[in-house]
Amino acid sequence: MSTNKLTGKQTRFLRARAHALKPIVIIGADRVTPGVTAHIDDALEQHELLKVRLTDAKKDETIEAAAAIVAGTGAAIVQRVGHTLVLYRKRRQADPTIRLPKA
Repeated sequence: MSTNKLTGKQTRFLRARAHALKPIVIIGADRVTPGVTAHIDDALEQHELLKVRLTDAKKDETIEAAAAIVAGTGAAIVQRVGHTLVLYRKRRQADPTIRLPKA
């Protein structure tokens, strides 16, 4: 199953796990650059589930940044609240630590 396609049950599970997380990546005025995408890719490999915050972003900018991040990393957007994105991607190198509920 592709990580871009999460069921409702899996999305709820991941949102609940992400609630207590602090943003790991904070994106500034330059928005999504190749360096930012590489950093998010590395963070997803380590954490699988993470929050990304965009500073002073309008709704359209947040949606565009989310699309660019998904295209660059292959992650799934679990949730978008204001300037904050919650992303999930199963580890590629090692065994995953997050066990998703069955579809």
